[in-house]
Amino acid sequence: MLREQMMKTSYWLAAACLAASASSFANEGFKPIEISDQQLSELRGRFVMPGRIISFGIVMNSTWRNASGDLIGASSSMQIQSSTVTPQFYVSTIQQTGNGAVASQGTGNVIGGAGLNTTQGVTQSVRVAGDSNQANNDVGINVTQASSAPAFTPSQGQVLTSGQSISASNGAGSVAVSAISGGVQMAIQASNNQGSALQQVAQRGLLQNTTLLGNSNAVTNQTLLNVVLNSNINPGAGAAQNLNQLKGLRSSGY
Repeated sequence: MLREQMMKTSYWLAAACLAASASSFANEGFKPIEISDQQLSELRGRFVMPGRIISFGIVMNSTWRNASGDLIGASSSMQIQSSTVTPQFYVSTIQQTGNGAVASQGTGNVIGGAGLNTTQGVTQSVRVAGDSNQANNDVGINVTQASSAPAFTPSQGQVLTSGQSISASNGAGSVAVSAISGGVQMAIQASNNQGSALQQVAQRGLLQNTTLLGNSNAVTNQTLLNVVLNSNINPGAGAAQNLNQLKGLRSSGY
């Protein structure tokens, strides 16, 4: 979805360039040919002009509330822009005490699902073996335009360093936030065999996975991506880059 929105402007510009140049090519004719992998590799990743993204941020939240009202979870945020020296995740744990009762033992059983941790792209899964549960996996993308990057405000919480894990526990269970290869992972293990929740953003993509084995639990996995695009980019520069790419195709028969 994010890529689709970013590509929209370039698609229209490329289409306009093709339409304008079609008449001059009419006498020569078009010769359909197959574009090689090498040509495709040179075109990938050019849907957003260099310098167009001036701010990028990620906010992640994972929480688990059991039948007794105990709540365990964590929040993590990261923001990248020109003033950022080193991208860092800031982590805060979330803990609330319920009515003091002890949640009953979960008796459900879920079989399989090992492959969910090896997928690529966006994976969302909720598997339930209990009653009166609520589970929400949500991904939001917010794309805006501005003439300058928003004021950088350091996030609250503890800095998550490479190889580190930040954890907390209470009556609802335990949560651990860990730095993994190219990203961050949040893992919740509910107490009394109520289930587990996992959320991670890494090089392989985004994963949100919840397994419920008991009753009356409420679980949330939420990730929000914030992207700010520079609205002061010179339109002539974008047109020149698209025309240069089209010229490269003309020699191949287009």
